[in-house]
Amino acid sequence: MADSVTAEIPVPDEPGDDWRADLHAVAVETWAMIKRHLWYAQLMPTRPPLGPHLMRRTEFLLQVLVRQGLAVGDAMTYAALLDRHLPGGAQQEAEELAMRRRHGLHTPQQLSEAVTAARDLAAEGGRHPLLTEWMTAPSGAGMDEQFELSLAFLLDGIATRLPGGEGGATA
Repeated sequence: MADSVTAEIPVPDEPGDDWRADLHAVAVETWAMIKRHLWYAQLMPTRPPLGPHLMRRTEFLLQVLVRQGLAVGDAMTYAALLDRHLPGGAQQEAEELAMRRRHGLHTPQQLSEAVTAARDLAAEGGRHPLLTEWMTAPSGAGMDEQFELSLAFLLDGIATRLPGGEGGATA
């Protein structure tokens, strides 16, 4: 099943000239696939990533990273970091959506109303003014925006460890 839905992820035949764009594209497509099949996020940590589509995707990630001067072992480490990040974020989103459904919290207003008791507790005694402010009017990046931000952080970190990158070190 996991390999079958992995076929939904477009994987180029060869890496392009921009390693970061290649990894970003595969990660975004993987994120979209996982959001369509949230069970994938729970299944993947429990089984080896085998199957022709999973292996093709992994081989592409390795090609992208090895072309940047990484040893295969280091490239596998970075590919594994990406693959741990994606299902982890999707599992968190799935749990958040399930909690909201269980409690009938379908809109930001309903969520805000539901946290009234917690907000009052945070406000008590003035010990948590910033948390109280946020709970009064929740704002910030949504799950997809958080995914993009965290992916950028991860790719920035990889960039510093590529040979010739800012950090110059490998794993």
